[in-house]
Amino acid sequence: MKFTATQIASILEGEVVGNPNVEVFKLSKIEEGSEGSLTFLANPKYVNYIYSTKASIAIVNKTFVPEFEITTTLIKVEDAYKSFSKLLEYYNQVKLMKSGIEQPSVISENVSYGEGLYLGSFSYIGKNVIIGNNVKIYPNSFIGDNVTIGDNCVFFAGVRIYSESEIGNNCTIHSGTIIGSDGFGFAPKEDGTYDKVPQIGNVVIEDNVEVGSCSTIDRATLGSTIIRKGVKLDNQIQVAHNVEIGENTVIAAQTGIAGSTKIGKNCLIGGQVGIAGHLIIGDGVRIQAQSGIGKNLKEGETVQGSPAFNYGDFSKSYVHFKNLPKLVHELEQVKKELK
Repeated sequence: MKFTATQIASILEGEVVGNPNVEVFKLSKIEEGSEGSLTFLANPKYVNYIYSTKASIAIVNKTFVPEFEITTTLIKVEDAYKSFSKLLEYYNQVKLMKSGIEQPSVISENVSYGEGLYLGSFSYIGKNVIIGNNVKIYPNSFIGDNVTIGDNCVFFAGVRIYSESEIGNNCTIHSGTIIGSDGFGFAPKEDGTYDKVPQIGNVVIEDNVEVGSCSTIDRATLGSTIIRKGVKLDNQIQVAHNVEIGENTVIAAQTGIAGSTKIGKNCLIGGQVGIAGHLIIGDGVRIQAQSGIGKNLKEGETVQGSPAFNYGDFSKSYVHFKNLPKLVHELEQVKKELK
């Protein structure tokens, strides 16, 4: 796809300084710009590159006044960083603007879908599925029976949505993610073996949720595993059965949440965090990376460590942790002198 400076300026409500007809077809960093690329200048640290970049178009702040000659066409806007982000979003929407049903693919009985459906090849849609408008389902995806999907959702290649799952509007599920697989429920027997506990609940994902690649959200044993609106989950996250994650909570990669834990809204959870089951994590909690959570956390707490405790106390304690060998040596010296 090619865009002229005039077209881009129209999208961003900006002013063209230079050739209004110059075309771009790719994006680049300002220091790596080449002919046909679009870049931006927002950080003053990179201002020198505006004079040497080979990019055809650069987005800059209206306040930018060049000190030397510039060959690149400029588009002046109120905020270059926000405008470039807006352009990325627009570009992504255009790129994903696919429609139609590719073959081979399977659409089972009693399926209903709205306008603008894209169904990639080798995909399967089960019975009684309801799909909203402008949904994009990329190749090799599986949608089980009785699933409901809202408007403007994107499922990238290889997504698996098990039966009975409910997904709201404007959700994005990335490749390799599985929604609605069985929760980890087994009852021990006297002979040391286990009976599987049937997992007959479902997963409910509300509006504006994004789930990264290769994550797993298990169906509830009874009731629902719930991901509230606005939640953002990174790659390789495990959400166990009957977990509930509150609105606008963000969780980084490789975090595991055990069954029936309730996480509040607007929480920030770092990577590789382990959260035990049946806990209550309050609203606005911050958990630093690689922490282990084994108890309830109150609203607004910030914790670190395994087992985790107050972040400020952890930071002070760390000074002593790393000096332990030296402290032990000094203690041994004192003991010798006392003898």
